[in-house]
Amino acid sequence: MAAQLLALYGAPADPTAFEQHYHGTHIPLAKRLPGLRSYSVSKGPISAGDGKPPYFLVAVLEFDSMEAIGAAVASPEGQAAVADVPNFATGGATIVTYETERV
Repeated sequence: MAAQLLALYGAPADPTAFEQHYHGTHIPLAKRLPGLRSYSVSKGPISAGDGKPPYFLVAVLEFDSMEAIGAAVASPEGQAAVADVPNFATGGATIVTYETERV
């Protein structure tokens, strides 16, 4: 069974600065996470059924298991990625992890 880390970023104070930092600094940091199988991010505006979307950007990182996510976050590479979040996520960030199942 696989597992995912879902990062939900709120609207930043400066969207251009967010995008520049996220793509230029944070993605390269996060792609170094040990055990990372795939990494995808939302592209363009996020739509919500009731109008204003609650998030600016959504990232999905896939791993082999919940244990692999824990090990990745605890690693030096994971700690560097976690420490970088306050540098760009002025709109806040919600991180959730879960096991996945193909249906």
